Amino acid sequence: MFDYSLLLVFPAAMAFAAAMDMLTMTIPNRISLLLVGGFLLATPLAGLSLGAFGMHLAAGVLVLSVGFGLFAAGLIGGGDVKLLAASSLWLGFTHLFSYIFMVAMIGGVLALVFVLLRSYFPEGSFKAPRWMLRLQAEETGIPYGIAIAAAAMWLYPRTDLFHGLAY
Repeated sequence: MFDYSLLLVFPAAMAFAAAMDMLTMTIPNRISLLLVGGFLLATPLAGLSLGAFGMHLAAGVLVLSVGFGLFAAGLIGGGDVKLLAASSLWLGFTHLFSYIFMVAMIGGVLALVFVLLRSYFPEGSFKAPRWMLRLQAEETGIPYGIAIAAAAMWLYPRTDLFHGLAY
């Protein structure tokens, strides 16, 4: 029974991260920490071997390392890097390429939508809640946490960790 409740940790945390990024343009550290803690708790309950655990851990470390470089270059936000790395723990190397590819594709579509909406509805052209006006401002950037969460939740049911906990 406890295993089934762990199934919800990943999608709930990812949905919360996407909502926080959209509403505040920040992804709190506690979400990434929850994902790491949940992974450490779920791995033995899912029956993953020590080797599989190591590969999942290596995927997270690789994403974090590359993400630090991208963050230092100003290409990605720090919260996005931490969320990508923490979620990569759950997905592992098996789905890592698909995950990064999907994040890039969904993020590209998201960026295109924001550029189009910002050009059709210039800043200050309508009354809206503060979070929506913040998203409308060109200097705000794009809440990539939405793309990260969408790709992660799409792939999650295909992972060894999910199948170990669900079956």
